[in-house]
Formats: sequence, C-alpha cells, structure tokens
Amino acid sequence: MRTYGFTVTSIVPAPPDAVWDRVSTFEGVNDELMPIAGMTCPPEMRRIDPLTVPLGRPWFRSWILLFGILPFDYDHLTLLAIEPGRGFHESSTMLSQRRWVHQRTLEPAPGGTRVTDRIEFEPRLPLVGPATRAVFHAVFRHRHRRLGRHFAGGRA
Repeated sequence: MRTYGFTVTSIVPAPPDAVWDRVSTFEGVNDELMPIAGMTCPPEMRRIDPLTVPLGRPWFRSWILLFGILPFDYDHLTLLAIEPGRGFHESSTMLSQRRWVHQRTLEPAPGGTRVTDRIEFEPRLPLVGPATRAVFHAVFRHRHRRLGRHFAGGRA
C-alpha cells in the first residue's frame, strides 16, 4: 500500500500557551472539525495531558461522526509524544486507514503562533488515496480557519 501526506500551516493570533490550551482538548478539536465532523471521547479523557495519556499505547477509540451525528469511522488513538505548549505526535489506526500519523506543532511567530499539521496516512482500500488526500487536506485547512477564527473573536 502507498502512503500519502500533506502539511497545513497557518498563523493563529494568540500565544502558543493559549493555542495549546485550546488544541489539547476535545472541545477544541471538535470546534475545529465542526460542522463537518466530530470525535467522541470518554469524559475522563477530554485533555491531551502527558500525565494521563499512555504514550506509545492505544489511549481509546474515538468515533468520528459525520456532521457530529453519524458514526462513519473511528480513530484508535495512540499518542507517541506530547510536549505541552509545543505539540503532539499521533500514530494511530483507523477503520479506513491502516496507518494515520498526525504531528501538530506550535511555534511562536510574529502575530501569534505558527500551527503546523503534518499528516501521513495509508488507506486500507486501494485506489482511494488521492481522493482521500484531497478530502483530508480540505478538512485540515478548515480546521486551521476555525482555530484562527476562534482566537480572532469570530473574524477570519
């Protein structure tokens, strides 16, 4: 199977610690994804915290909900590294993806924080990679716009 990938970068108008406080919660993740999708999370696991996340082992299974309602995929969430205020590295499996790697980094930048998402994935089904890449890339651009809008007070 072939691996596909892309990178999305944007400047968010807030300091890295404030951005981390948002992106390290499932409330923040779901706000970035809506109205396209949402992710489920056990109530006790709502924050990406190196003190509670079992690094290198599956953390939990998150259902991915189309429009926040209809389950259509899941992410068997496994985090390899967490650096509060700087980012995380996820390497998981999904129902649709043999391998899903998401690295999010936060760096101070003029005007706020540079947020960079690097994605690599290996679809379970042959021939869907290019279309899936286009969809995922659009979703991550959407996520960046929503995150920027959150810190710009609804403007972006």
